[in-house]
Amino acid sequence: MLIGEYIHTLDPKKRLSLPSKWRTKLGKSLVVTRGLDNCLFVYPTSAWQAITEKVAALPLGQADTRSFNRFFLSGAVQVDVDKAGRILVPDFLKDFAKLKNRVVLAGIHDRVEIWDEKKWNDYKKKIEEQADTLAEKLGTIGVL
Repeated sequence: MLIGEYIHTLDPKKRLSLPSKWRTKLGKSLVVTRGLDNCLFVYPTSAWQAITEKVAALPLGQADTRSFNRFFLSGAVQVDVDKAGRILVPDFLKDFAKLKNRVVLAGIHDRVEIWDEKKWNDYKKKIEEQADTLAEKLGTIGVL
């Protein structure tokens, strides 16, 4: 399970070091794609396979499904983890997430999210203020 929050630096060559604690779980080859809320999603290959199978099973006749497939799948790239535990973030994904020098890697169960540090802090402050309301909503469907 991928959990926790780590601040790292995106170097001038667009390389990003993965937390050493996650490297075994993530593996040597990952998929990075456009995520929701203008962050990037990073999946181990096995988790990516499961996600794409679910997405492929959605009805093609629905415009929303086609749009999401295009957004999510066309923006995906397979990246290799180098010997130093780094991945290369392609320019178009760096631009999509508006990543600057300092980024946050957030472990979200089966994926990692990559956020610009300022955007993450703004987002985190907002959700922390809504935590009780969110918990109540989840409680109505039996999650909490």
